[in-house]
Amino acid sequence: MVNSEDFITRLKKILDYYSLTSSTFADTIEVQRSSMSHLMSGRNKPSLDFVLKIVDKFPDVDLYWLLNGEGNFPKKKSTVTIEEKQESNDKVKITTPSLFNQNTPDTNKVPNTQFSVNTKKLIKVVLLYNDGSFEEFKQ
Repeated sequence: MVNSEDFITRLKKILDYYSLTSSTFADTIEVQRSSMSHLMSGRNKPSLDFVLKIVDKFPDVDLYWLLNGEGNFPKKKSTVTIEEKQESNDKVKITTPSLFNQNTPDTNKVPNTQFSVNTKKLIKVVLLYNDGSFEEFKQ
């Protein structure tokens, strides 16, 4: 269970760290200013939605630190050398199936199934992620 007084203390640390007022903080995480005021005064306890909005809008805020005081604020950046990264990649070999397999289904192996001859060939696949990044795979 979250101790409200400790949570408020940690919330004040966040406000100080980012040099924000309660009002601008409430606007940033898209909650009503009155909700922020009631929380800061101890009248209300933080909702799950409120906590998740903080963690979403402020990536330096660690969820466990915010809720329980465990961990660090701001989050410590982990530094990994190129060699360490290469070693970890060498240890984990993941085989990705090819999206551009030139083999067509053999109709003789699948009984009672007809395949239409498709003259189109796949040349590129683009994966779009919700953080705005993407990956492009070409043949």
